Amino acid sequence: MDRLASFGNDPFDKPPCRGCSSYLTEPYIKCAECGPSPFLLCLQCFTRGFEYKKHQSDHKYEIMTSDFPVLEPGWTAQEEMALLEAVMDCGFGNWQDVAYQMRTKTKEECESHYMKNFINNPLFSSTLLSLRKTKDSRFAEGAIPSNVTTDDPPRPTFDSVLSRDMAGYMPARADFMEEFDNYAEWDLKDIDFVDDDSDILRALKLAVVDIYHSRLKERQRRKKIIRDHGLINLRKFQMLERCYPKEVQELYDVMRRFARVVGPIEHDKFIESHALEFELRREIRRLQEYRKAGIKSFCSAKVYERVKRMREDERRKRTMLCDVLQYIQDGRACQQWLSKQAAIDAGITPAVTTITVSATGRRSAPPLNLTGLPGTEKLNEREKELCQVVRLVPGAYLEYKQALLNECRRQGGLRLAQARALIKIDVNKTRKIYDFLIKEGYITKA
Repeated sequence: MDRLASFGNDPFDKPPCRGCSSYLTEPYIKCAECGPSPFLLCLQCFTRGFEYKKHQSDHKYEIMTSDFPVLEPGWTAQEEMALLEAVMDCGFGNWQDVAYQMRTKTKEECESHYMKNFINNPLFSSTLLSLRKTKDSRFAEGAIPSNVTTDDPPRPTFDSVLSRDMAGYMPARADFMEEFDNYAEWDLKDIDFVDDDSDILRALKLAVVDIYHSRLKERQRRKKIIRDHGLINLRKFQMLERCYPKEVQELYDVMRRFARVVGPIEHDKFIESHALEFELRREIRRLQEYRKAGIKSFCSAKVYERVKRMREDERRKRTMLCDVLQYIQDGRACQQWLSKQAAIDAGITPAVTTITVSATGRRSAPPLNLTGLPGTEKLNEREKELCQVVRLVPGAYLEYKQALLNECRRQGGLRLAQARALIKIDVNKTRKIYDFLIKEGYITKA
């Protein structure tokens, strides 16, 4: 009996039986004379004396099984392979999920066996040390000194808001829950190379494998771009982007698509140079304005700026009444205008956003008419009133409501900041929906 394990734990990873085309389960038979590709038979076909082309029933054979200990008693070769595959899938240290995937050992047994035989084993320590030194030296030669790339990305819990913002990235595995071109392997799962393949069929199979390799390269290329440019931690990336003026932010958004063709340092230098150019142009325009006004010293420029602000305040004060007169029947607009006028008379500079109606130049939007909109029949009267005031279609409201209910049920409570991160709409609308659900008892505060 050949005591070498064959392909893996999953029967679908093994080639089918050449006799009945069923998936092989251990133990199975391998012909020792047919080759170079293995000629495999299940026990039923072997007992019937199955013969095919060059294979004869009296050929020498081997019994393939992995039910034997390798490193220590109590652990078969099949369990050793299952342990390594589980650690690769679940990540080192995640012993609860490793044990769940193996189903034959507890998490304590998995941890102690792995640490004893694969981490603290003197046979492997020198090899692992040499591999680590080689990797460190190679990284030191081609490392990119970027603060974004050296930061360890956050480790959010599964299915949390931050995990969704990071597109399901798992730092322990340096992988995503769903990769780019996630189903690329499906085209290969049924391909099997056999001796009696024609030249054309074999060439087609090799072409499929080459296509699969190109798709894997594209997947790795995209992951490298995400890592090099620090795109995994999306919130930190957005905070860095907000440091620039609005005009530079627009340029940053337009030029982001070209980041894939240059490294992170070159891309950051490109953006910084344009930010500097923007600052220089603004300073040049300011100096040109001073020169046009006949100013020749910076002391005179300070007086000019102060007088300019006073002139703009007076102009805004004169034109404010004209802006509000067309909305004189709107009590809220009149009240806002009177408050701002009183502030100006008292010598206090009012906020620009005090008069929302006149600043936008249009009336407040009327309540939304829900007649005929899909999903209206699923709302009660209070929900219909909310959708009319907030001007939210019933279908969108029901979707936002369900998302907030699920998050509240999962966490045992919900904060307003979490609701805003979960449903990315206007913050005022989010607050009204959140307060309504709290008031009606659908969700609770965290």
